[in-house]
Amino acid sequence: MSEGKRMTSSRRHHLKSLMLQIAATWLEQEATDLTAAKEAYMAETCPEPDLSLDQASLIEFCKKLSQALDKIDEDRYDAEVKVEKADKDIAELKLKVVELAGVKKPALKKVRMSADAMLQALLGGKHKVTMDLRANLKQVKKEVKEEAGDGVGDWRKNIEDKADRKKMFETS
Repeated sequence: MSEGKRMTSSRRHHLKSLMLQIAATWLEQEATDLTAAKEAYMAETCPEPDLSLDQASLIEFCKKLSQALDKIDEDRYDAEVKVEKADKDIAELKLKVVELAGVKKPALKKVRMSADAMLQALLGGKHKVTMDLRANLKQVKKEVKEEAGDGVGDWRKNIEDKADRKKMFETS
């Protein structure tokens, strides 16, 4: 469809209903064909038994049925083995495809873990040393600047200190 002409919703709905009607008739036809095929197969392979025979012929008929059931069981077993073999082959081929494509490593997530917890995870119960780095630091006392009682003199003193530093860099 071109960009200028769009299908109206009523037209789209009409076409969709037509497609659904056609699909429904196809499904009905397929179902009738399947039942007809089943009936033809059953008529061919399993004719109606004639039960008006004498006892010896009925015993012979039962033996034939038993042999037919045995053959059907063998065919069913063979089909099951073929399906299992095909499933195994499919699974192996899927593994080969994954191997050929290469295993993609997932993106690792950030995990917050302390050094102690990391060593505990790596070493297990053997971990005895604590990694508390702050405990090993030296204590440093901060020098407290003496503040003048006046707020006015304080800012002037800071300006003079900065001017002295500026002179120090200029002379060197």
